[in-house]
Amino acid sequence: MERFSLGEPCFIGYHGPMPVPVSSSPDSPKLTRTLGGWQVLFYGLGSMLGAGIYALIGRAAEQLGNAVWAAFLLAMIAALLTGLSYASVGSRFPRAGGAAYISHRAFGWPMLSYVVGLSVTMSGLTSMATGAQAIAENIDKIVAPALPIKLVAIGFVALLGLLVFWGINESMKVNIVCTVIEVAGLLFIIFVGVRFWGGVNYLETAHDTVSGGPGSGLAAGLILQGAVLTFFSFIGFEDILNVSEEVKNPRRDVPFGLVGAMIGATVIYLAVAITAVSVVPWQELAVSKTPLMEVAHRAAPWFHGIDGVYIAITIFAIGNTALLNYIMGSRLLYGMSRQSLLPATLGRIHPGRHTPHFAIMALWVIVVALILSGSVKQLAEATVLLLLTVFVIINAALLVLQRRPNEQPGGFEIPSVIPVAGALVCLLLLVARIQNGFASGKPELQIAPKIAIGIIGAAIVLFLTTQRGKTTPPVLDEHL
Repeated sequence: MERFSLGEPCFIGYHGPMPVPVSSSPDSPKLTRTLGGWQVLFYGLGSMLGAGIYALIGRAAEQLGNAVWAAFLLAMIAALLTGLSYASVGSRFPRAGGAAYISHRAFGWPMLSYVVGLSVTMSGLTSMATGAQAIAENIDKIVAPALPIKLVAIGFVALLGLLVFWGINESMKVNIVCTVIEVAGLLFIIFVGVRFWGGVNYLETAHDTVSGGPGSGLAAGLILQGAVLTFFSFIGFEDILNVSEEVKNPRRDVPFGLVGAMIGATVIYLAVAITAVSVVPWQELAVSKTPLMEVAHRAAPWFHGIDGVYIAITIFAIGNTALLNYIMGSRLLYGMSRQSLLPATLGRIHPGRHTPHFAIMALWVIVVALILSGSVKQLAEATVLLLLTVFVIINAALLVLQRRPNEQPGGFEIPSVIPVAGALVCLLLLVARIQNGFASGKPELQIAPKIAIGIIGAAIVLFLTTQRGKTTPPVLDEHL
């Protein structure tokens, strides 16, 4: 028998029939709560740590010189504001629908929930498609003869799909192994380079003046510029929300895993940044195509064959990101189906594996189409803008939920000033990226904002087309 909380909040503008439960029946298979706090932490850490850090250090050094650590520190503070909001809503409402569920609960507007859900899904799909192709290209470097890149990429996504179908515990075990390998690669760079620490002035930038000396060019605006760049190295924490329905104690473990992952990533990023500029002059890092590889070569000249090792680490890092995006995407489609925003078939759970098998198959078909369509790089850049938009909405949603009478508090409550600040930071980043794109006068920088706007428009049209005549009731509390 379905149970609902007393004093259910009303939804302004809702004139549909009496509320109905979002789940199908008490006897239907459901996702199982098997994840602990440390598994959630590794999920978040694996989502944030990726191959991107290997190139990002060079781009950050170009802007900030030896002061790259300051950009990562400020970026972490900015990202943590939204991260804390996600931890709070995750402890309140552990639902596979994630951001789609939270936005619907707060605002009661199905179209907004639909657009939010598809935006987050698109970010995962494009990441999977680009990651699969990158893995195929890296494998092609170490295998002879030449491989059919697209075919290898499609096969890799199929293997990921089978793993995700197999079970959440099995997927998490693979994630932990991959994350440990990723972290080990970065820790090795720190370990061999720590003896160089203290050899440079960590405030020196390209904007220093002769009269002022090292650090004279380090202004707040410069650090902010670098933080805008490095902020995106923390993206991935939001995926935890979509597996919260499979966490044993979400009120405790979701905040622990999410905040712990962000702090862990920050410590690693800061140490890597300090090591990099200590070993290799920042001027050389800025022009290097593989800055951290250059650091490894100089700090550990005795390690022969290190290039091959880091190609392998790159494959694990990219593959892990694709795996976690596959998990996130399948749970999001499942959750949106339970909200009656997507076909009911996508909300079915396999009775033996307790995984959303139809959602997993649907994602594979879409990712294959993206791989065959050609480069999805610009599409991936556009989805970053969509994620910033979603971050603004979730911060605003938490404010609404905090002020609504009869809403039960979660296991991790935060002051309202945090979601306000989180929303403002993400809105500023969003506006800055769009403005820079159009103000630059370069057509290539304007493509991503245009694609992002196009995706939102397409999602609205798709909602109006597929949901015409349907009524999506308010989401209600239920025992999972």
